[in-house]
Amino acid sequence: MTEYFLIAKIVSAEGDEGFLRINSFSDDADRFKKLKKVFIDFWGEKKVFSLQSIIRKKGNILIKFNNFNDKESAVIFIGKEIFVDDKELVKLPKEHYFIHDIIGSKVIRNDAEFGEVTDVYSLPANDVYVIRKTKGEEILIPAVHEFIESIDTLNKVLILKSGEDIYEDDED
Repeated sequence: MTEYFLIAKIVSAEGDEGFLRINSFSDDADRFKKLKKVFIDFWGEKKVFSLQSIIRKKGNILIKFNNFNDKESAVIFIGKEIFVDDKELVKLPKEHYFIHDIIGSKVIRNDAEFGEVTDVYSLPANDVYVIRKTKGEEILIPAVHEFIESIDTLNKVLILKSGEDIYEDDED
């Protein structure tokens, strides 16, 4: 079964020629230039669409699908999410992870279950993991070596470093 990965969301139509402005969830805006096809969910099913054109304009990424040559035909995509299959995923450097690989990970601290990663905020300095602790409250942990011991994306386990003084929101 094919697995799909969210990379962007279509936010508006641009001009009268069928171009669509997207909100990229990728750190690499150039990754879109290499794409030939993407998948979009219609009625609970992923449909493949061929990309005719991808341009950058004033800091925005604009895409155009084959056979959607005017604004009226392209507006059906507004609000839709763009997916790729695993063959189109970019290769990441060591110790870099896709957000979808981190979300849902069980968090371990001091050899005990601490919580689960529910979201990742991509901030200018570094990413921040939103962890829902086993008691229900949320804590934000910077995605830096000072806090993170290891990440196993295959088994979806994130291990926090030990230490009483590095977690200001610690109940211990």
